[in-house]
Amino acid sequence: MSHLNVNFLGIPMASPVIGASGTVGFGLELADYVDLKKVGALSGKGLAPTPWMGNNGVRIAETTSGMLNCIGLENPGAPYFLEHYLPEVKKLPTIFIANMVGKSVEEYAECAAMLTVPGISALEVNISCPNVKVGGAAFGTNPKQAAAVTKAVKDASSLPVIVKLSPNVTDIVSIAKAVEDAGADAISLINTLLGISIDIRTRKPILGNITGGLSGPAIKPVALRMVWQVSKAVHIPVCGLGGVMTGTDVVEFMMAGASTVQVGTANLADPSAMGRIVNELDEWCDKNNVRDVNEIVGTLKA
Repeated sequence: MSHLNVNFLGIPMASPVIGASGTVGFGLELADYVDLKKVGALSGKGLAPTPWMGNNGVRIAETTSGMLNCIGLENPGAPYFLEHYLPEVKKLPTIFIANMVGKSVEEYAECAAMLTVPGISALEVNISCPNVKVGGAAFGTNPKQAAAVTKAVKDASSLPVIVKLSPNVTDIVSIAKAVEDAGADAISLINTLLGISIDIRTRKPILGNITGGLSGPAIKPVALRMVWQVSKAVHIPVCGLGGVMTGTDVVEFMMAGASTVQVGTANLADPSAMGRIVNELDEWCDKNNVRDVNEIVGTLKA
């Protein structure tokens, strides 16, 4: 499988397949189900400077070809992770990326500084959080706010910074360019799409938060489109995600311009999904005489 090796942000990875934040825990939960030596990296559950409780009520709802969630970024906080989880995470045979969240620019910077420690290879910055200092808007929907968070994280950490973009915007390219100009080392996209599910018996929303993030195969065409648009517009690597269920899904994202590809909802349906997906990607490369998986990045003829 040597032809699946990639170098992402100067980090050697066994394959371009990465476990997406929110679906792999901190990696320890999947160690019995996946040969992690084949997985390029794991992006851990989003961490804030202090513990977050998450949302009340029903937090998961199945939909056609996907699911809605409104977990609310529940997490134990970065200090707890560093003390109780990181020592074990370091023993895993793959790269660990710390996903991080915040409620203000200052919190993002604080969390970035906390997580800049041995055992963490990069930071993935989730900017789809409500900005409590600016009327509840999400950082990821405003180019200036997105840039401010990116710069603050870059100033606070020496690690490579991947900024995870929200698809709930009119112009994804303007956000991508803003974070690139602010110093982002890479971009990951897409995060979940905003949706709602209704219980027709009660005439009420199924989710306790009313709306939630849509993920799974239903969003793959949107994700591919945005990866293609952004990869053409920026000069930094792109990590694609959204509805990846098979090895050929990975191929599509790489052809659209992604250097690496994250697997999310598939892990919730099948804890062994990433191992299967890496094997399917390997088989596709063999059948199509692809000696180096990096050769297919950005080869979409459009």
